Amino acid sequence: MAVQDTISKADLPNVRRLEAVGFRAWPAASVQYDGSWLIRLTAGHDSKRLNSVNPLDPSDSRDIEIRLQKAAKRFSDYGRPLTVRQTPLTPPQLIAFMDEHRWPVFSETIVMMADIPPNDTKEAIEHLPLRDVGRFVDARLQICGESSQDKAGLTEVINAIKPECGLFLFEAQDEGPIAVSLAVHDNDLAGILQVAVSESVRRQGVGSAIVNASLRWARLRGARTAWLSVESDNDAAITLYRKFGFRDVYRYAYRREGV
Repeated sequence: MAVQDTISKADLPNVRRLEAVGFRAWPAASVQYDGSWLIRLTAGHDSKRLNSVNPLDPSDSRDIEIRLQKAAKRFSDYGRPLTVRQTPLTPPQLIAFMDEHRWPVFSETIVMMADIPPNDTKEAIEHLPLRDVGRFVDARLQICGESSQDKAGLTEVINAIKPECGLFLFEAQDEGPIAVSLAVHDNDLAGILQVAVSESVRRQGVGSAIVNASLRWARLRGARTAWLSVESDNDAAITLYRKFGFRDVYRYAYRREGV
């Protein structure tokens, strides 16, 4: 698959590092290991990343069918369908098993990185992060048109983030929330997550402004490199991130039997 061909073996340490910071930036409620397969489950939120099997060693390919059956039971207990997140760390034998049994790819994501430019010390910070998680979550749900029933789950996930994070919210006087983003500072890295812009203000520079505010905040805290994940079919977001110098590092895909 293309997902497996996007990175060389020499880059696998970087993939492992980004996978690790990604798990810390978006923590699952339940984390269990089966060998080097990381099984993440979260009853309160249906995010694919929070409810997936994540193989972390290309050489760990023993007892694939038995291990998938055991994982399926755990997922069933959470009311979730068994989902495998295929990255460059996924064993080729597991990929071959999913290919043979016709597990389709139903979503693909690009992981991108960029150097964070130095802040202009003459320029004051224009946008400070929120401290009110509930207000941020309400804004995110409103902008994305999602149900208020998702508030508890999203709030729980954000509150569980252990690295320092900044919650950014832009509002318009007559419209309320128009953009949100979440920056997670982890040593010299910063993850940019949950970026959303109201449809009514797209292509007006709002997305660039809130990403820039997130990067400036992260730079002040010592981050030198930013990373993010974006769905491969989100052309508008990819174009925006490339303007900030983000480049593709690797791709991952979600696969599920019978989708």
